[in-house]
Amino acid sequence: MIRSLKKNPFVANHLLRKIDKVNKQAEKEIIKTWSRASTIIPTMIGHTIAIYNGKEHLPIYITDRMVGHKLGEFVPTSNFQGHAKRDKKSRR
Repeated sequence: MIRSLKKNPFVANHLLRKIDKVNKQAEKEIIKTWSRASTIIPTMIGHTIAIYNGKEHLPIYITDRMVGHKLGEFVPTSNFQGHAKRDKKSRR
């Protein structure tokens, strides 16, 4: 469901503060976040953000084509390993 246009896009406050802090500095650093629901905004372009997938932080470089999407869309939470080779339960 889309967020109301009256409201601004959701971005966690701690994430905005970290991005503003890095923008003021001359050096680049990886920003860690657990907020997968945050929307990517234009001030994030060019930064590397490590997004938590439930196990580890995966670094994602933000480009201009990602603006408007959620951070969680770019980091899968689980990897499908395939079905068991000799699974007799499913053949009943």
